[in-house]
Amino acid sequence: MTEIRSLMPPGRRRLLTAQPPGGEDLSAYLATGGYPPAPDPRRLLDRVASRGLRGRGGAGFPTADKLRAVRDAPGQAVVVANGEEGEPGSAKDRWLLRSRPHLVLDGLRHAASVTGAERGYVYLSDAASADSIRRALAERPPDTPVEVVLTEHTYVAGEETAVVRRIDGGPALPTAKPPRPFERGVGGAPTLVANVETLARLALLAAGPGTAAAADSYLVTLSGGRTEPVLVEVPRGTSLRSLADTHTSDGATAVLMGGLFGGLYGDGWQDLRLDHDELAAAGTALGCGAIRFLFPEDCPVGAAADAAGFLAAQSTRQCGVCVSGTQALAGALAALALGKASAQDTENLLRWSAGLPGRGACGLLDAAARTAGTLLRHFPDLVRAHLGVPCPDCAAAPPDGGNRLTVAVP
Repeated sequence: MTEIRSLMPPGRRRLLTAQPPGGEDLSAYLATGGYPPAPDPRRLLDRVASRGLRGRGGAGFPTADKLRAVRDAPGQAVVVANGEEGEPGSAKDRWLLRSRPHLVLDGLRHAASVTGAERGYVYLSDAASADSIRRALAERPPDTPVEVVLTEHTYVAGEETAVVRRIDGGPALPTAKPPRPFERGVGGAPTLVANVETLARLALLAAGPGTAAAADSYLVTLSGGRTEPVLVEVPRGTSLRSLADTHTSDGATAVLMGGLFGGLYGDGWQDLRLDHDELAAAGTALGCGAIRFLFPEDCPVGAAADAAGFLAAQSTRQCGVCVSGTQALAGALAALALGKASAQDTENLLRWSAGLPGRGACGLLDAAARTAGTLLRHFPDLVRAHLGVPCPDCAAAPPDGGNRLTVAVP
């Protein structure tokens, strides 16, 4: 069972707080200052920009830029709370939807105010989250009509163009870009697709003075080893060494970063800090905030094979390069884990990891390529040791398609 734990300094408003079974109801949310009068939209947008709030869904795009683009596009805007959590190692979005639905809806209200939207959607696949949101909507019917849209749970269903396509009645599959949703989204209207944690933090920022730290903290899902997964809230700049201590992960030797988006990281991982720009400079990424610790018995080659196998199975088979690319990456990494790979396989992995990113309609192929590329970059000696020689750690835990990467919602 996943636990929750806040590492925020005393006195700061938090997203991650203990909630009763069934989550926070309207009276409890109002008692903490929920649903305050909406500030002037221009003033709120300036506040979001000055605080540097960035999206929490994966790419970390500046939230003010997205809000401004939708506001300024021609047509009546639409806002979408995206709660479709495709990364297997993440639990934060479903926790927010189940436990703090009013906070998410409050953020959606402010997003509608800033963009001028007259309708909104909450998009998800988790049945418990859908029930929680519907109860919250019944407790406090919103000024802007909000509809709950359920989808099938897949890795790519939360990609922004897949979200739009599903809300419009189609399959939850990515489409070619441009146009992006802010240009032409749901029903052809300019559409804001915002992660539910982003919206929750927008609600805190809208509450006024004393909430500035809302933009500078993250929900992070920690897993790996024999310790139960932990969902934590931490300030920006927190080191992975501190997170390992929180997860009682002494002895970890490497990490799998950002769900499956940030790849593997070896020596020096303890000094990485939770900051989008710093992580990008180090060749990795925060992504959705899911971090998996690897221990001496967790071979990074096996972890890479697990991740690539999961991604290959999740390919929507829309893009030929994604189908062939993810299968090739997964096959070569599985062969490496089983001691059946050759030097040519590693050369292929190096070439594919450099040449495949950016060629698919979504980020799935990029994630698979980054997994392979970071394995080769951070663990070259380990990769060479696997050529033609079975690894006892990999043999003890052969690739299972990513099932080991999944965590439960607290």
